[in-house]
Amino acid sequence: MRKFGLIGFPLTHSFSKRYFTEKFQNEGIADAEYENFEIPSITNFPKVINLNPDLKGINVTIPYKKDVISYLNHLDESAEIVGAVNVVKIGADKKLIGYNSDYYGFMESLRRFMPNGFYGIEALILGTGGAAKAVEATLKTLQIPYQYVSRQRKPEAIMYEDVSDDVLWQYKLIINTSPVGMYPKTNAYPELNYSAIGSEHYLFDLVYNPETTLFMQKGIEQGAKAKNGLEMLYLQAEKAWEIWNQ
Repeated sequence: MRKFGLIGFPLTHSFSKRYFTEKFQNEGIADAEYENFEIPSITNFPKVINLNPDLKGINVTIPYKKDVISYLNHLDESAEIVGAVNVVKIGADKKLIGYNSDYYGFMESLRRFMPNGFYGIEALILGTGGAAKAVEATLKTLQIPYQYVSRQRKPEAIMYEDVSDDVLWQYKLIINTSPVGMYPKTNAYPELNYSAIGSEHYLFDLVYNPETTLFMQKGIEQGAKAKNGLEMLYLQAEKAWEIWNQ
């Protein structure tokens, strides 16, 4: 039996376990199972590998997407570009190779969201956490200029109070990589002047629960196009499955 799993802490709401368990059932994949490995420290990661000799692949979620790198034998280009790992492939020789499927998932989802291309488009990245790194790497690959926005003063970011109407007019793609607005705190939203957003704007929220966040809704009310992170989540999961089976 081939085993796959997820490491992180905490793992109270695991999309991956539910997704892959249903995938195995729906597609008649009888020789695979998926298990959560909730570990309080990344130092427990080698123990997970050693105690589960049938493991072929691991998903990595917060807070270990960067910490896991020091335990790996090699990084795929996707992980090197992002500087974080969310997929580990365990080879027949037990060598551990790190990948980043968030990078692929966001890129494909963004292309579907903006099928006419990105000419003249500049992006605001709301948030500077781990999820923002895959977004940043994608924007670099697609040659989309970008600017970070943070609630805290950081060298690489402007603050929300610096996002003037002129800034919003310049940056037509706004990507929320923060958990603001995610269930159960669905009444929260990034503090922008939404009246300065219009029909030329694209709002992409990596949050997928609720289906339509207040960030998205406020943009839609101004005529903007909006998309949540659910498709990206599915795409990155399928990319992980492809990596494990290639």
